[in-house]
Amino acid sequence: MPRARIGLWLSLTLRSTRSLCRAGFMEGQPQGPPNPAGVENGTEPCGEERASEAQETTVTEGAAKIAFPSANEVFYNPVQEFNRDLTCAVITEFARIQLGAKGIQIKVPGEKDVQKVVVDLSEQEEEKAELKKGANLAPGDQPRTAAVGEICEEGLRVLEGLAASGLRSIRFAREVPGLQSVVANDASARAVDLMCRNVQLNAVAHLVHPRQADARMLMYQHQRASERFDVIDLDPYGSPAPFLDAAVQAVSEGGEATLTWAQSRARGFWRILTAQAFLAGLLCVTCTDMAVLAGNSGETCYSKYGAMALKSRACHEMALRIVLHSLDLRANCYQRFVVPLLSVSADFYVRVFVRVFTGQAKVKASASKQALVFQCVGCGTFHLQRLGKTSGASGGRVKFSAACGPPISPECEHCGQRHQLGGPLWAEPIHDLDFVGRVLQAVSTNPGRFHTSERIQGVLSVITEELPDVPLYYTLDQLSSTIRCSTPSLLQLRSALLHAGFRVSLSHACKNAVKTDAPSSALWDIMRCWEKECPVKRERLSEASPAFRILSVEPRLQANFAVRDDANPSSRQRGLKRFQANPEANWGPRPRARPGGKAAGEAMEERRRVHQNKRKEPAEDPVQRAARLKTFPCKRFKEGTCQRGDQCCYSHSPPAPEDTAAAASPDHPKTSYQNPPGSGVAAGPGVD
Repeated sequence: MPRARIGLWLSLTLRSTRSLCRAGFMEGQPQGPPNPAGVENGTEPCGEERASEAQETTVTEGAAKIAFPSANEVFYNPVQEFNRDLTCAVITEFARIQLGAKGIQIKVPGEKDVQKVVVDLSEQEEEKAELKKGANLAPGDQPRTAAVGEICEEGLRVLEGLAASGLRSIRFAREVPGLQSVVANDASARAVDLMCRNVQLNAVAHLVHPRQADARMLMYQHQRASERFDVIDLDPYGSPAPFLDAAVQAVSEGGEATLTWAQSRARGFWRILTAQAFLAGLLCVTCTDMAVLAGNSGETCYSKYGAMALKSRACHEMALRIVLHSLDLRANCYQRFVVPLLSVSADFYVRVFVRVFTGQAKVKASASKQALVFQCVGCGTFHLQRLGKTSGASGGRVKFSAACGPPISPECEHCGQRHQLGGPLWAEPIHDLDFVGRVLQAVSTNPGRFHTSERIQGVLSVITEELPDVPLYYTLDQLSSTIRCSTPSLLQLRSALLHAGFRVSLSHACKNAVKTDAPSSALWDIMRCWEKECPVKRERLSEASPAFRILSVEPRLQANFAVRDDANPSSRQRGLKRFQANPEANWGPRPRARPGGKAAGEAMEERRRVHQNKRKEPAEDPVQRAARLKTFPCKRFKEGTCQRGDQCCYSHSPPAPEDTAAAASPDHPKTSYQNPPGSGVAAGPGVD
């Protein structure tokens, strides 16, 4: 009987608890669309009390107009306008490909109606027949079009998992054509309330649907093939690691990737649209925890992304490759894999755009796409070791096996120092250069579409010039500082590598990057030859230093530093805005949004004041310092060797009689004038 009573009491308690939780959740939900008139005045309630108009700021970005609270209650960073502009450009080209396969053409504001058709010369007659047949179609049979701001029934379903104020989702609705719906989700009731107002303010309620939920639970609820999203955008505050597992499952199905982009393009424009390889979902991820990805906390990076980050000059590209490795690793758990479209390192964050495919056979090759990094702690030379390898077998099959290694000896062959082990990271190309070229062409022909068009053109131009099959890079200052010599110019070093028969390029992730397929031995030979032209004082070098050991070897390659015409990249010749300076004062990551928080400016000023000179000792009054030092006994006076007498800053007073008697007592342990370790009393400066 007591057991029955206990069971009844537990059931009633759980039922009441569920009712309270359900009521609390419904209180945070918006009760209905706000009144447009109230939106303009900033007084219409939507789930909670409105902030007054004096406490709000109107932000205009792109084609969107956002009412943003002055208090730091909803996160917004104006510096990431480049991120949002680039995302709109990428999704537009992705929609052009996806809808083109269904016979739908998109209309982008500012672009010409006539689309260029790329045909293969080998199939010119067949393509001409198809174009002629399309020209003779009846007006009702003409290809369908999708414009900006209109609902496309067969268009893209977009999810912004952490929408905050809804700015990005509203910009999608007002700037990207071919959308079926945009779900703007956030876990904050204040953010969802603000999204409701901004959606009505921009008249996009037919496309943008605010939602309050945990982003992970929302994506887990859309794992069915019919409910998945075509585009998922994740831009969290900090690391996106908690959301990646759900994201790779909620993105739409793509089927087996049968053709590469270049192969499909070679078969003609109309066939590229029907290629099954491109009917895959797009996943857009931003990471702002660059301190973790750049090697400041390797163990934290491993716990979040499954890879050990190293402190390196190539840390920004290494961060991109670690994120791609983490995405592919999580997708492999569900027989899926990723194919990078575009990976960008900009300002204080990294941004990756990947397609997600399904295919068990292709998942087996994922191990051969990852690599470990062996990096010398002395000279910075790095070597990559693949985790797996592929080889041909009988019958045209592919055999997968473990790779053999390591590729190096325990000590560096150049400077004799030890190696650090990092990774695993993505070792395949991080861009689809043909897709990047399409985005670049669309932005270049319509520069008025985005406010940051010049920077987009510059960054994408450098990306098209990068060597796709060369992971990581060296830097000019790294090479010269290692051997303690003057730094050669960028054109001189690039010319020397080209004269030696190697390929070389820049990297968008670093201004002084040298990305080359030359082995490390050839690179150090070139630097040895440069040191002979600008010699260093070797007598000042320690024999154990990397500079001494590298310069003690005669170069086997004779470098030619005569500047070549092809050493200057095209983006540099045209003077494009490739590496932009700081966009504004005190730019960077903004403080995390908090309910009822202070204004963003006030929070930054307070934080700056608290952390000002936190590593410096505060100025001390000389009189207080002298009095404090007199509390410490002089050790040399105790030994009888102090010659300063009364001028000594420490105390020369003999110990008290009771202390002496206690010290002489056999039952009392012997004490010292110095504080015992761990006593918590700081010793005076200068005390031996």
